[in-house]
Amino acid sequence: MIATLLRQLAGLSVAGFLAFAPAGARAADASPWSADGRSGVRLIAGGVSRASVAPLRAGVEIKLATGWKTYWRYPGDSGVPPRFDFTGSQNVRSVEIAWPAPRRFSDDSGVTIGYTDNVVFPLSIVPKDDRKPVLLRLKLDYAVCEKLCVPAEGQGELTLDANGPTFDAALDAAEAAVPKPAQLGADGPLAVRTVRREGGEHPRIVVDVAAPQTPVELFAEGPSADWALPVPEPVGGAAAGLQRFVFALDGVPPGASTNGAALTLTLVSGTQAIEVATHLD
Repeated sequence: MIATLLRQLAGLSVAGFLAFAPAGARAADASPWSADGRSGVRLIAGGVSRASVAPLRAGVEIKLATGWKTYWRYPGDSGVPPRFDFTGSQNVRSVEIAWPAPRRFSDDSGVTIGYTDNVVFPLSIVPKDDRKPVLLRLKLDYAVCEKLCVPAEGQGELTLDANGPTFDAALDAAEAAVPKPAQLGADGPLAVRTVRREGGEHPRIVVDVAAPQTPVELFAEGPSADWALPVPEPVGGAAAGLQRFVFALDGVPPGASTNGAALTLTLVSGTQAIEVATHLD
């Protein structure tokens, strides 16, 4: 039934999607849009990684129609995270996916985490043989939501060559939006200062942060994908210059211990974002 729905959606308005998709991409630097009337997916090429000679840069770009959104790696109270599949690629040893900082959305179904408009997921690709081009093949399963959520899929195929034309400017912007690693308790204008557990009948986690811009959003992930922690909520009570968030210690898989459990906290303030790894005491 889902496959039938996807075929129907794909047939609704490829032309309609392309009406709001950017034009002019050359064949050598982007794959064709894999699109319907709600969203589209393509691969974009970059040059050699800024960090070293070996990795190539590329990206998965998702374009969304007005009013629609898609999800982050942890979707929140509901939703489906994107699933990237590069197994059909050639001359690829590994593909590392980076996740730009997401936004928080609230509606009648709860709080979800994701993206609107346009998002580029940066890729770092290590070839098996860096003397040869890479043929990158993508199969993407994702969901797009307005009032209702619709399953979507996209495909792309693109040959990467460090000497070819690139979307480096778009990839620079996407990489700048990826949260930067930071230490718990670090100084600085954007920081996660403290994390503590409060006991009682309904245990919760209290996080105090410093942030220079508004809005400020905090997201919490457990040590594995089967943890479904609530999205932290802002509350009062923080010291001067700080902001406080709390979330209940719910959504823990059956049989899992919270003692010493690894948490990943993503703090987003305006155009800045950091990611802090910590453990529950």
